[in-house]
Amino acid sequence: MNDLMQQLVNGLALGSIYALIALGYTMVYGIIALINFAYGEIYMFGAFTGLALAVSYGANVYIALLGAVLFTGLLGVVIERIAYKPLRRSSRLSALISAIGVSIFLSTLMVLLKGPNTQGFPKLFQDRIYHIGNFQITIYQIVIIGVSALLMLGLQLFVTYTKVGRAMRATAQDQDAASLMGVNIDQVVAITFAVGSGLAGAAGVLAGIYFNAVQPYMGLMAGLKAFAAAVLGGIGSIPGAMLGGLAIGLTEILGVTVNLSQYKDAFAFAILILVLLIRPSGIMGRKLNKKV
Repeated sequence: MNDLMQQLVNGLALGSIYALIALGYTMVYGIIALINFAYGEIYMFGAFTGLALAVSYGANVYIALLGAVLFTGLLGVVIERIAYKPLRRSSRLSALISAIGVSIFLSTLMVLLKGPNTQGFPKLFQDRIYHIGNFQITIYQIVIIGVSALLMLGLQLFVTYTKVGRAMRATAQDQDAASLMGVNIDQVVAITFAVGSGLAGAAGVLAGIYFNAVQPYMGLMAGLKAFAAAVLGGIGSIPGAMLGGLAIGLTEILGVTVNLSQYKDAFAFAILILVLLIRPSGIMGRKLNKKV
């Protein structure tokens, strides 16, 4: 039982990172029905931004997080304006190909800037281990779970209660009707990309802290698992993305616990296939193009 509780804590920490990336997928899909496969690379850019701030300026964890959120939020807006906005009225296949191209471009750019090798992430605060009964939780896990929970709660409140959030929900329901009611669709889409990308950037810093390593291709597998999490929860559903991310993280860690570590990367995709076969709309999804 104690070992199970220990693995649940590990799974929650990992799942929180996946959930933050999955929120970007689900928000953008809810607004413009686009799967932005570049979120994995935005997550990677967030990790390198936090690394640069910590190494060059001695930033603490909060400054590193804030810097990564701001930079990746801006990066998301630039990507949307250059790669996606011109294709908004085109077929979904065109937008999907553009998203894959952006993903490859960003990872290649980081290789050119930083090289292909893995780089260590500096410790941004002192190691601490807290014992609760017979299992333990590290300060890193507390920070990851706590920051992720605050960001996800803040997003839910933002979408539910703010004027911009209402505009986002209206745009997700019906763009034409929202436009007739005075909603600036371009502005809503830009804000959606900024928020989703900022969350992915924060996830990148948290992953760097947790794994003590960053590298240019770290976003590939993380992005795919986060996409699986979004589909599992119901793509287009914000609570679903949170639930899906936690479920993927817990499943991966529990798989390692039962000596199936060599298959840990396959669990997310096995779940994705099962969900698509049994309930394509996901746990909390309805119609994929209607739910926010």
